[in-house]
Amino acid sequence: MSINIEEVLKALSKVTHPAQNSDIVSLNMVSDIRFSGKEVSFTLTFQKADDPLTSSLIKGCRIAIASHFHNELQVGEVKIESLFKPQPKINTLEKVKNIIAVASGKGGVGKSTVASNLAVALAMAGYKVGLIDADVYGPSVPKMFDTENDQPLGRQENGIDIIIPVEKYGVKLLSVGYFVNKEDALVWRGPMATSALKQLIHQGDWGELDFLMLDLPPGTGDVHLTIVQEMAVTGAVIVSTPQEVALADVVKGINMFKGEKINVPVLGLVENMAWFTPAELPNNKYYIFGKEGCKNLAEKVNIPLLGQIPIVQSICEGGDNGTPAALNSESLVGMAFMKLAENVVAEINKRNKEMDPTKQVEVSKTRLNFKH
Repeated sequence: MSINIEEVLKALSKVTHPAQNSDIVSLNMVSDIRFSGKEVSFTLTFQKADDPLTSSLIKGCRIAIASHFHNELQVGEVKIESLFKPQPKINTLEKVKNIIAVASGKGGVGKSTVASNLAVALAMAGYKVGLIDADVYGPSVPKMFDTENDQPLGRQENGIDIIIPVEKYGVKLLSVGYFVNKEDALVWRGPMATSALKQLIHQGDWGELDFLMLDLPPGTGDVHLTIVQEMAVTGAVIVSTPQEVALADVVKGINMFKGEKINVPVLGLVENMAWFTPAELPNNKYYIFGKEGCKNLAEKVNIPLLGQIPIVQSICEGGDNGTPAALNSESLVGMAFMKLAENVVAEINKRNKEMDPTKQVEVSKTRLNFKH
């Protein structure tokens, strides 16, 4: 088989861009084809600089060339160019006073429940609050606020699309869950997930806020790094349950935020499911997951214990029907969340008085650098 430009284009015409419903040759994405020995190099031109399908299309090109030429020709360098430059960012966060990341070392500890109820408790205390559901793979905020059928409106500012958050219980809300079918599983690669999150952050019409809460995915990963790159996080609140298996992962989360290259202050720990209290025996406490595990860990690592939230049936019911338990401020759980909100505010005030503002993190290919 001849090895020439026509045959290379014929091979690459088998590679389809899923979002464009056409092959990359017909889309005029392929140019500057050149040969060196048994390698072919070329340029792929995308419509936008951050196309999430870049990696998968390059992989498809390699497979197509190898198959077409029976491994007699391999793909060498693939240069990436963009047809349009990314939209300029506008600072939608300029009137946000404090950004709080709510994180957990592992899943299943009630992080989203704590984040949602803490946001409601802060709003009930008179603060202006926003909540970003940054758990892009498992968004739960729409259900917890009974806004699953809502869809954020939009407007344009200087040619840029601005997303107007949904509002419920005095909290401004944005979540990937508002833009996808609630029955669909989100199977996204890292770049797609982080791109969606950046839109929620930078294109949200947040206005003036005392607190912007971030409900992060469990563990540590791309989303966490994106957060500290895209915004200056005032502090992190880490949620755990009392048992040892959960606490072991909490330490990893603490180390991530407090690490030299991230350097986000940890405001404290929240012990969720601290004890079980039956509705008919409100003064009884049953420590079914262990007693005061987070309190002991907080003392060990010298960070505050911000609150202990009991297991009460109303918390689960409130999460399922979209009425956060914190709305009933006179209930046992409502008082626990109001106290948590009070302690979080106190720690933020202390942090802002004693420490310099957090700096965004800039990532290079070799190391993390701070933006000054």
